[in-house]
Amino acid sequence: MTTDAAPPPGTGTPAGTEPGLPTAEQFAEVQQSAEFAELRRAHRSFTFPLTVAFIAWYLLYVLLSNYAGEFMGIRLFGNINVALVLGLAQFATTFFIAWWYSRHAATRLDPQSEAIKSRMESGA
Repeated sequence: MTTDAAPPPGTGTPAGTEPGLPTAEQFAEVQQSAEFAELRRAHRSFTFPLTVAFIAWYLLYVLLSNYAGEFMGIRLFGNINVALVLGLAQFATTFFIAWWYSRHAATRLDPQSEAIKSRMESGA
């Protein structure tokens, strides 16, 4: 009984020898390019400041919860107090940052990375 199944992963031609697949040297060359450095800078300049800001915001909430109980217990209306509003703001901030990053990636990072990928796959 014979089958025409593809060979198991890891067998066949060595990496980088199939047509259209970049070699390890090409990956290293692209990693050292100015275009890749710009892509990395665009990613880091967006994510690092936002990460630091969000962690600071989160730690502020935790510290207020622990050490400013009277402030956090101030009722704003009905049974809604400052602690609840700030806690819900944590969720809102998380969703806002995720949306903002998605938009940033789609408009700035994805086109740059796609251009790099296309050039690597074409062998240019």
